[in-house]
Amino acid sequence: MEGVFTFLGTITGHGMEMVVAHLVLVWIIVALIAKMATKQLTSVPNGTQNVMEAYLSGVISMGKDVIGEEKARKYLPLVATVGLFIFVSNVIGIIPGFESPTSNINVTLPLALVVFIYYNFEGIRKNGVGKYFAHFAGPVKVLAPLMFPIEVISHISRIISLSFRLFGNIKGDDLFLWVLLMLVPILAPLPAYLLLTFSALLQTFVFMILIYVYLAGAVAVEDDH
Repeated sequence: MEGVFTFLGTITGHGMEMVVAHLVLVWIIVALIAKMATKQLTSVPNGTQNVMEAYLSGVISMGKDVIGEEKARKYLPLVATVGLFIFVSNVIGIIPGFESPTSNINVTLPLALVVFIYYNFEGIRKNGVGKYFAHFAGPVKVLAPLMFPIEVISHISRIISLSFRLFGNIKGDDLFLWVLLMLVPILAPLPAYLLLTFSALLQTFVFMILIYVYLAGAVAVEDDH
């Protein structure tokens, strides 16, 4: 947010350089979490390893109901990595003096594009080009000229939906916290921090579950028909 104080903004200025600086910070935090979780792997997990194993189990459980356990495990690296990145990005914006990278459309749009390209690639790889795009035409051949462009537009709109939903919600949360901190003493907004943390978690969950939903629709073409 232009003009709002951030620690990194005092070094980089308020622009894309500040966004990149916060992205680097998120990358460092995620890398440290991964390092701490895998530093001393034990059969009875504790500490960070325990938290991360619970997180990965939760991601698999989330995907199992959507795409089946086998495929949920297959796509676990993508979904879990994106989820961890988004959650950390969302949460650091709650800390005064920092800004959420996900409150910038230049961050959320590439994330949505990665998901869009990947699930279409998986659909084509599993079903073949012809069968995959034939799915866009629907089961009734006579309606194919109408259904195909509608399906194409529907898939492209997913990019906008994924990117703008995350961007809009996190941007709104940042603005809400910014105004709140200007209006009330520093300790008064503490209940709001709980609400914003829940919102950060919710937006992460929505993004992750939609990845599984889009992958399910792409790789299960035959079942869908």
